[in-house]
Amino acid sequence: MDPFLIKAIQLILSLSLLIVLHELGHFIPAKLFKTKVEKFYLFFDVKFSLFKKKIGETVYGIGWLPLGGYVKIAGMIDESMDKEQMKQPPKPWEFRSKPAWQRLIIMLGGVTVNIILGFIIYAMMLIVWGKSYVSPDSIDKGFAVSATMEELGFQDGDKLFKMNGESIESVNDINKFLMVRDVKSITVEHPDQTKEKIKLPEDIGHRLFKAGELQAFNPIRNAVIDSVLPEKPAAKAGLKKGDSIIAINDQRIAYWHQFKKMVNKNAGQEINLTVVSRNDSGVDSYSSYDSEERNLSITPNDEGMIGIINMSGQDVKVETKEYNLGEGIIAGIDYGYWTLHDYVAQFSYVFTKKGAQQVGGFGAIGGLFPDQWDWRGFWGTTALISIILAFMNILPIPALDGGHVAFLLYEIISGRKPNDKFMEYAQMIGFFLLIALVLYANGNDIYRYFFK
Repeated sequence: MDPFLIKAIQLILSLSLLIVLHELGHFIPAKLFKTKVEKFYLFFDVKFSLFKKKIGETVYGIGWLPLGGYVKIAGMIDESMDKEQMKQPPKPWEFRSKPAWQRLIIMLGGVTVNIILGFIIYAMMLIVWGKSYVSPDSIDKGFAVSATMEELGFQDGDKLFKMNGESIESVNDINKFLMVRDVKSITVEHPDQTKEKIKLPEDIGHRLFKAGELQAFNPIRNAVIDSVLPEKPAAKAGLKKGDSIIAINDQRIAYWHQFKKMVNKNAGQEINLTVVSRNDSGVDSYSSYDSEERNLSITPNDEGMIGIINMSGQDVKVETKEYNLGEGIIAGIDYGYWTLHDYVAQFSYVFTKKGAQQVGGFGAIGGLFPDQWDWRGFWGTTALISIILAFMNILPIPALDGGHVAFLLYEIISGRKPNDKFMEYAQMIGFFLLIALVLYANGNDIYRYFFK
């Protein structure tokens, strides 16, 4: 099956599950507090529905516009903008007639379900599949470091041992931690076997982000090509999967980071590559008598790219930590908490020019899923989206749950309820803001697809 179709199916399945459960988070407390729920919809039913059926006092249905879902609660100013109902005297079963604390619980229900669901999925994954990690000892050749880290005293070939004075459990988390955690220091062993504790500036994450160095540390790997992208300079020059790059402009290299630095240095200029092909046994043929050595001319684009992907998994041993039921539940909650923490922390990058350009819509979300059907990948991405939905929905923006919560808290604290006309205008403004954000995010996806 086509990878695009596989991603699309996973995206629709995941969002459908999350939307239904989120709306149940509002529906169940509304019913418990004897509040009338008029509609329960997956997706929006603008003008018409794909399916609908009335059971009791509620119409259950599926809309045609897959931008979310909703429950329409009687006596509530929401995305339905039912003004006629609000002109009538309040009824005992309506939302507006309930005590503020009950209304608050109803509005917090969706976010609460998303948080709990994320924790449950992470716990399930840890119990079933365990946690993958890469121990510092498994990186035999050490790490290649970015330019910013080199300025701070790190060196190519460094081995990482401690972060903030504590042993590093998994070095494949270090780049993420630099961006979203408070990393004050890293202890390394340099290639000359001397150890050093290097202190980091408080704004290290933003420095790396501004420089475009999201991978500050990369395991040193051989310069072997895993994939060649079609219609790119590498494909046109004749590079093939399995080729080993051994020289650039007659300067010998052995590792991928050396290749990347020299290509970036010569961005937009023609360079000469010397490569050797993999022999029939599938072993890199640097010294084999039957190896084929070739010289190619190639011109990287202005960003220093030629359209090849390195064999990322070589020389890296991935281990698995297993959990029993009790351990998995505790670890799942901890993992869910830190996932939420890290997402909130990285949200600060959105408010930069570069960060705003990277905001994505459905295309970016779909890209999170694996391109082959993989339940572990599916559930991991679904848990992440659930956590993201919880955070986004609790933002104090009218038309989101967080907007309603903010107004309810104001009512509880001040003892004064905002009038219906104010709520209508706030709802409209919030709705238009959300539509603008959706259009902008998906516009970024379209731009990246066609121009990058």
